[in-house]
Amino acid sequence: MASAVLSPSALRLWKAAALSLLLAVLSACAQSPSAYRTSQVGAPIQGDNRPHPGVARARALPIQGMDVARYQGAIDYRRVYASGVHFVYMKATEGKDYVDPAFAANWKKARAAGMAHGAYHFMTWCSTAAEQARWFKQHVPADEDALPPVLDLEWNHDSSCKRKWPKADVLEKIRVMLKAMEQHTGKLPIIYTDMTFHRDILEGEHFDNAFWLRSTAAEPPERYGNRRWMMWQWTQTGVLNGVVGEVDRNAFYGDENDWTVFLLTGCDPRVIEALGPEGRCRLAK
Repeated sequence: MASAVLSPSALRLWKAAALSLLLAVLSACAQSPSAYRTSQVGAPIQGDNRPHPGVARARALPIQGMDVARYQGAIDYRRVYASGVHFVYMKATEGKDYVDPAFAANWKKARAAGMAHGAYHFMTWCSTAAEQARWFKQHVPADEDALPPVLDLEWNHDSSCKRKWPKADVLEKIRVMLKAMEQHTGKLPIIYTDMTFHRDILEGEHFDNAFWLRSTAAEPPERYGNRRWMMWQWTQTGVLNGVVGEVDRNAFYGDENDWTVFLLTGCDPRVIEALGPEGRCRLAK
């Protein structure tokens, strides 16, 4: 995607305006849109059927979330939110022709509960990125109050598409899909991935996108090296009020102030200065 070119004076003005707004936000006790109530951060949430000592730090991170799909069945989002879970990502689409049957209900209920919510697309490698982008746009609302979309990048071992494609081909598909998701939602997509796919394809590659990393037995730096992460999926055996059975649990990297900036801008707070002048964070628009 082409970047906007600003003169040095315009860039200085943008930085000053951005800094002033962020300072105002932080000095106001990190008040975000009222529906999200991000200032009400309680004690760390407990609950995991098979806790691993390697992810103990995740429990103490103040901003907690979950990700869901049809397997969780009917979810009581008001109970989940009241228990201290700040956000939910829900499976929306997969490949070029699958919609999670629970997506519409999950989206509606999470929004009604005032819970920060977003959609993810599971990328498949046996259909084109253009086909998958069209499918995503058809089924995922471009709601202003939604979290940035997520592109789920894994090998498709549980499908009929088990082949590992050449790295160059895979990266091209990824970049096409990320661009299409950003154009549709107006928000910079987040990349979710696991250790195997990261090692095979993403390691050493630069993306402006924030990363959501799966690591259920160790902290992300132990598994992903110097890859900076914004969200951490730290267990798949979580237990939460309002969810029947086990659920994936996640944590945001920062504190309440960082979370508020993320909600307001749609960007990882650590990259706003770099990406804001390009118009890729809502603060700059």
